Amino acid sequence: MIRKPVRLTLALLAVLALVALPAATKAQGSKGTLKIATQSPLSGGQAALGEGIKLGAQLAIEKFKGGLEKAGFKVDLVPFDDQAKPDVGVANAKNIIADKNILAVIGHLNSGVAIPSSEVYKEVNLAMISPANTNPTVTDRGYMNVNRVCGRDDVQGAVGSEFAHSTLKAKTAYIVHDKTTYGQGVAEFFKADAEKKGIKILGFEGTEEKSNFDPILTPVKAKGPGLIYFGGIYDQAAPFFKQASEKGIKARFLGPDGMDSSDLVKIAGKAVVGMYYTTAAGPVTVFPKAKEFSETFKKKFGKNPEPYAAEAYDATAIALKAIEAVAKSGKMPSREDVAVAIRKVKHGGITGEIEFDSKGDRKKALYFVMQVANADPQKWGDNKLVKQLTIAPPAVKK
Repeated sequence: MIRKPVRLTLALLAVLALVALPAATKAQGSKGTLKIATQSPLSGGQAALGEGIKLGAQLAIEKFKGGLEKAGFKVDLVPFDDQAKPDVGVANAKNIIADKNILAVIGHLNSGVAIPSSEVYKEVNLAMISPANTNPTVTDRGYMNVNRVCGRDDVQGAVGSEFAHSTLKAKTAYIVHDKTTYGQGVAEFFKADAEKKGIKILGFEGTEEKSNFDPILTPVKAKGPGLIYFGGIYDQAAPFFKQASEKGIKARFLGPDGMDSSDLVKIAGKAVVGMYYTTAAGPVTVFPKAKEFSETFKKKFGKNPEPYAAEAYDATAIALKAIEAVAKSGKMPSREDVAVAIRKVKHGGITGEIEFDSKGDRKKALYFVMQVANADPQKWGDNKLVKQLTIAPPAVKK
């Protein structure tokens, strides 16, 4: 007499549970899945910075997806490994535009990869927000779908040459670059401004060498420059500077934001302690809002955020804010509408106030001069802030 009602109740509860489960799932993604892609090197010598971009974007999605989920959309991150290679980035870009649920791309690390890849995004008006690409061409093409939250190399190169001239009092310099769009570009901007300031350039040389720099360093030592400037990325610059030190070259070392990675000291050790680098990615310690981000990043991933992780976080937050604004209509946002909305966003990010100009440049970008303070990679965050500047991008060329 007692067992039959109990069985009936349990059966009824089981049926209700089965009915309720799909309903809950549907509520979170009933209107579809929205995706944000990242493109950065996740393998190879530049993976430390590339991984930071991906993880910064991941944290932003976890933080800011709530509004879209309440509206009935599921939000996913889709990371792509461009390997710091233009052809890989372009191939990835073609796969990205084929997935119509991807509404924005956060990337790249390398300007030489970003520029050809963005030509693919432009075909379908897919928005790209770069956390790290500093070459002027990225935005000077005037594409409505291309933006960046970092500064530019034509400014960064001048910041470096001004520091070399006014603070380091350099009279002579030897410039080496890695022959990439980024490395050669920033080296040329440094050279042009340094010459205007009266610094004598003793050599300007490009190389794709990764390990044996003796053919370059022997004539460098013979010329005895007061400063060596390396336009490129840390995975090539670190062994270059290490070998320069071992060869007894006494010049000061200087480079752009491609040096800004804990892997620089992991590879070069004491040889680069005391060297200077300019960067458009400030240390998180200078941003009051970045403390929580840094702590969350370390707690979740077990390591400190690399440079441009914070910029990737802000870039992703901007993308989500724009997507949410477009999604208020209740329909799946279009790529073109998202691109238009991104250009209008004003965002108080962890790297400061962000607003884009008509080219997609940040209206007021930050630039920093840093000095390597320690040979311990875990203490990269302790590098000394020497100088901080806020500079507007150059005017649109007519």
